[in-house]
Amino acid sequence: MKDYYQILGIDKKASKDEVKKAFRKLAHKLHPDKKGGDIEKFKEVNEAYTVLSDDQKRSQYDMYGQSFAGANSGTSGFGGFQGNWEDIARQAGSASGWDFSGFANSRGGFSAEGFDFGDIFGDIFGNNQRTKTKRGRDISIDIELPFEEAIFGVERNVLLNKISICNICNGTGGKKGTEMKSCETCNGKGKIREIKKTIFGSIEMARVCSVCAGEGKIPKEKCDFCDGLGILKKEEEVKIKIPAGIDNGEMIRLSGAGEAVKGGAPGDLYIKIHVKTHRVFHKEGNDLVMNLEVKLSDALLGAKIDIQTLDGLSSLKIPEGVNTGDILQIKNKGVPNQNRGRGDILVNIRVTLPKKLSKSAHEAIQKLKEEGL
Repeated sequence: MKDYYQILGIDKKASKDEVKKAFRKLAHKLHPDKKGGDIEKFKEVNEAYTVLSDDQKRSQYDMYGQSFAGANSGTSGFGGFQGNWEDIARQAGSASGWDFSGFANSRGGFSAEGFDFGDIFGDIFGNNQRTKTKRGRDISIDIELPFEEAIFGVERNVLLNKISICNICNGTGGKKGTEMKSCETCNGKGKIREIKKTIFGSIEMARVCSVCAGEGKIPKEKCDFCDGLGILKKEEEVKIKIPAGIDNGEMIRLSGAGEAVKGGAPGDLYIKIHVKTHRVFHKEGNDLVMNLEVKLSDALLGAKIDIQTLDGLSSLKIPEGVNTGDILQIKNKGVPNQNRGRGDILVNIRVTLPKKLSKSAHEAIQKLKEEGL
């Protein structure tokens, strides 16, 4: 069984924010688009985050392990599980005190297609509290940002063509003002219960009703706009708040902004950020770094130079005797940080030597040489 906490490098008591922070750090490092990225490890990190960022899945993972968390199926619980039957039997036995080793070894005649294993064990042990929640599809987009917007943060409105809740019927699937009636297929229960023969005998099992999507009710008259589905593909504007100081290649997760599904929760929207390069600055943590060419005379005698920062002009004092490789600072003109204020601009000095000297300059330098300077 994979240890999702170890994969993300966090403690089992880690908060949601700590889980998110660990994921963003590793995803940025391992992303296959980056030099040195690792697609397999990136998938593992994403799988771990999918489970540990969801309260229900994390609770199931902590209690039963990877198989019960359903990380490989994209759903909570056992729906669509493709894993190891011996693990299922061992974990179910551990949770209940029953010996399911025979179940694992005698599975040949057992058909579970379309059923939720959580319902099977729930019916056996009287635990019917657990419900399987449907979830819409996650989607991802790329956004390119000018360097300045990445430094200061920005809000972007993007137009997405995705499956969304019908805004005419608000997801009910019925005409405005129409009454809801009990679903005849499931008799208003939202689930269809069937008897299955297993090695334990006949077991009553349940699956979500496909007609009412588990809601138990259907409209008397269908919505003409979505044909009674409650969802449809349409253009939808989504506002994205991009934080100050975001790095190139970072991902933003917008919970609930993915595709909708009737009778369930919407998926998430993942935004990958691409930051354009700047002709002067590059970012190092909370600081902005730039190179500055300084004339020999200014390097020897000192000077004041106006620097064009992202905030406008700022004056920089060049001290006498500055050398190539020296780093000067312009305070509080770097990257904004909510917790630590703003970083600085670090100016990397490059002293430029003249290719040709005038007669008077040559004489002055010669004099300096004679004085041992």
